[in-house]
Amino acid sequence: MPLRTERLTTKGTKEHEGKPERLWFADAHLRDERLIQSLMAKEQTAVFGGGCFWCIEAVFQRLNGVTHVESGYMGGRADQATYKQVCGGDTGHVEVVRVTFDPDEISYRDLLDVFFGTHDPTTLNRQGNDTGEQYRSVIFYNSDEQREIAENTIAELTAAKAFSEPIVTAVEPADEFYVAEGYHQNYYNENSRQPYCMFSITPKLAKLEKKFAEKLKA
Repeated sequence: MPLRTERLTTKGTKEHEGKPERLWFADAHLRDERLIQSLMAKEQTAVFGGGCFWCIEAVFQRLNGVTHVESGYMGGRADQATYKQVCGGDTGHVEVVRVTFDPDEISYRDLLDVFFGTHDPTTLNRQGNDTGEQYRSVIFYNSDEQREIAENTIAELTAAKAFSEPIVTAVEPADEFYVAEGYHQNYYNENSRQPYCMFSITPKLAKLEKKFAEKLKA
């Protein structure tokens, strides 16, 4: 059945009279699909690595304007990545999160501010007790605009001496994103009483709430 595209009207009005009900519902379905496509076209993605992806996933999930956060692996030498392989340190992949966001509600620069404000960008291949190349601090950019904003942000933080040690965060082009295993997704929200979460992630979220309260979801 072809979908009709004329202007939609409320059922029961004069303009709706005479139109078969099945076509009215087809119109409504088309309208909803177009709205969804419009919203999706507006959304952008950003990819960050800054230690264990359980930690940074929990951070970005709480930001207003962020619609989806997915843990995964990026930046490696091998053509595939699993948690076991990445933890072995042989593939060169980084534990990352892919953040989908609405730029009308939160900017890429805002995401960078939170990223730098909730992890240590001065430790090479390490965050706290998590050590290895997979935990390195890195921004994977999806466009020249993102690259420029990331590099400018690092330059501004360096000039302002925001950290006592030099920033070692790398800025690299986004590569193949390998989605992490299902049990890694939404990890903190489903395992907040797990010891690692209580020791490492809960304090990080408290820091987030203190520094970026205005950016958090209600």
